[in-house]
This record gives sequence, structure tokens and C-alpha cells, in this order.
Amino acid sequence: MQKRHLGTGGPEVSAIGLGCMGMSEFYGSTDEQQSIATINHALDEGVCFLDTADMYGSGRNEELVGRAIKGRRDEVFLNSKVLPDSATRKGAIAACERSLKRLKTDCLDLYLLHWRESVPLEETLDAFQALKGAGKICDAASAISDMEEARRLPGGEDIVTNQVFYNLSHRGVEWDLLPWSRMRGLPVMAYSPLDEGKLARNRKLKPIAARHGVSPAQVALAWLVGQEGIVAFPKAGHQAHVRENRAALDLKLADEDLKDLDQAFRPPRRKVKLQSR
Repeated sequence: MQKRHLGTGGPEVSAIGLGCMGMSEFYGSTDEQQSIATINHALDEGVCFLDTADMYGSGRNEELVGRAIKGRRDEVFLNSKVLPDSATRKGAIAACERSLKRLKTDCLDLYLLHWRESVPLEETLDAFQALKGAGKICDAASAISDMEEARRLPGGEDIVTNQVFYNLSHRGVEWDLLPWSRMRGLPVMAYSPLDEGKLARNRKLKPIAARHGVSPAQVALAWLVGQEGIVAFPKAGHQAHVRENRAALDLKLADEDLKDLDQAFRPPRRKVKLQSR
């Protein structure tokens, strides 16, 4: 399993994680056991970076993940998020404590601001510092485009990564956010790496996939994780899907493939507004 460091000298995580959003749709049904089995299979495959949030299923997703990792917590790098309307100092601390209870763990490896709204970043970062000092989170992160501003604030230097919407169809982060992050040794977590499944069906990827005997989805994932400092979070609905995503790490795209991808999915030619979750 390829690894990525979070921050300079920070913890190592798997280059492909598992996005758990949507798994709580099966909460309380027979399919819930399939979701739990999928998470455990991901851990067996070395996919140790799990991504959840308090808003997914109104907390049910965290409860499901907590049950799935029971007895395996030391194998997991666990990430959750706080909603912007809870991101005050008092609100973020309370939200984190609720997440910890649902996940049945004492500490989150990573805690993110889900996106930015009206609460000042200073206040959110102050809450993250308090949580870190209390041993309830190991590291802080964000899912915002204003990283330069955030890093200048007290506590901002402790942000170890940023989670952004990034895939072949949406490459806006390449204009300035991605180069800025790389200059500072900060990895970028790419959510929706398959553009909510659209890239798995994209006809432009089929010729490249055919050259390698793989799926279009694997080409899209290999393009992402083949880059410096990128961690991708594809979702997986079953164990075979986990294996398909994991195998994308073994796919090495040639220069010809990369050229064809740039022709089919153009890099940004100007700064664009980045999508928030």
C-alpha cells in the first residue's frame, strides 16, 4: 500500500482511503452488515484511512463506522468533520465529543472543518487547539480553499492537510491551491475522485482503460494517486469495489496516457471558484 505523510514528518496514511458517506443509508437494514463487511475488507486490503462526518446520516454513519472498527481501532486512521454552523469554540468541542461517542473512540486521528461559513476561522481553530490539548484529536485539517489565510492564524500552522473536490472533470485546485500546498509539504485529500460515479462511465476514459485492461474508474483513480501528495477517497458499496479501487494503486499511467487525459480533461487556464461540500 502506497503511503502519504500528513504534513512534514506527520503520520502516514494509505494513498487511497474509503469514503463512508452513504453507507448509513442502509442503517438498521440487512444491508448494514454489507457496509460493515466492506469497511473491514478495506482494512484487510490496507485501506486504513476512513472518512466520515457528523452530518452523514445525521450521525448514523459515525455509529456504523464505530461498529465496523470495533476491535480494530489501532488499524484505522479515522477522520470526521464538524459542520460550519457548529464550528464555534463551544460548538466544535461539543460536536467532536458527540462524534467520539458515536464512533466509540477516545480520539480522532483527524478532525476537519467541513466547509466555511460565517463562524470566524480563528474561533474554529481555537476549538481545534483545545481539542488537541485535551487529547481528543491528534491533528486538525480543513475542507476550504482559504488555506493561506488559515495558516496565518493562531493554530493554523497545525493544519496538516486540506480536503477538496478534485477529479479529472474538476481540476480547479491545480491553478494555485495544489501548488501552494505542495510547496509547504501539505497533502491534499481528494473527495469525489470519480465525480460521484460519472467518471466510471466516461467514454473518454475507455480507450486508456482498454490499453491497460482496467476499468475507467481505475484510470481516474490512478491519475489522482499517481500525483505527488494526493490522497483519494472513493466510495465502495461492496468488497469487490474495494479491491477494484485498491488495484488502481498498481496502475502506472504512461506519458502517452497522461497526454491523452490532458487533452480529454483540460487543466485550468485561469483561477476558478472551487466547490464546497
